[in-house]
Amino acid sequence: MIVADTNLIAYLPISGEYTEAAERILLDDPDWVAPPLWHSEYRNLVAVLARAKTITMAQARGFVRRAEEWMTERQREVDSEVVLDCIEESKLSAYDCEFIALARQLRVPLITADRRLVKAFPSIARLLVR
Repeated sequence: MIVADTNLIAYLPISGEYTEAAERILLDDPDWVAPPLWHSEYRNLVAVLARAKTITMAQARGFVRRAEEWMTERQREVDSEVVLDCIEESKLSAYDCEFIALARQLRVPLITADRRLVKAFPSIARLLVR
């Protein structure tokens, strides 16, 4: 099991520079979980891409639908105290700390493309690509 950061979840359906790496991670460990926050972050990501005309709104809707089908049952609640501990230990946002906190709660790695998370919590956060 891994905690999947929103950027990792996004690289599966949305082709990008880390899509192959995300697919390899999925083959190695298909048991992905994420805090419910992933959903809002994912919708924002496709909104940004659609507004930039990188994808169409029809594509955005399809990406969201597929991600929801796959991830909705994989959501796990996060303990606020653990999130606050992460906030206290770092300069990361509460949003980022939700992913770190879930990884801590479950004692599994967080896989992310965000180097700031890995730098702040190197014992639990791993880069999608090295």
